[in-house]
Amino acid sequence: MSSTAMKKKVLLMGKSGSGKTSMRSIIFANYIARDTRRLGATIDVEHSHVRFLGNLVLNLWDCGGQDTFMENYFTSQRDNIFRNVEVLIYVFDVESRELEKDMHYYQSCLEAILQNSPDAKVFCLVHKMDLVQEDQRDVIFKELHTACAISIL
Repeated sequence: MSSTAMKKKVLLMGKSGSGKTSMRSIIFANYIARDTRRLGATIDVEHSHVRFLGNLVLNLWDCGGQDTFMENYFTSQRDNIFRNVEVLIYVFDVESRELEKDMHYYQSCLEAILQNSPDAKVFCLVHKMDLVQEDQRDVIFKELHTACAISIL
């Protein structure tokens, strides 16, 4: 990596099985959707560097979403995980039946980001919308949008 390359830390977070690693693989490693089925669960944090737009290097932190890992991110690993973050991408699984838990983890991420990287940009990715009936998509999207907006306040 050249000395002129700009490195930006990007966190991918969300509950276990939400599709973080699948999205990373499709967007940054040219996987096709059906090939992501063979990807296993992420254990703790997987780091990768992706050159993007010439001299920009994304330092991707794909964080495993199992409860034990999530709790560690917010306690013993908090400074390491959330320091110097440029972008947080929080992935919601639209099929999740645990919205309250999802929102708790999302809120905890926001608090940690605000404390450690207050200038970071935050994006929510609603994953697996293709599995929702078309006439229900707007309703579900609006519900999640409202819940995320309330968490920011």
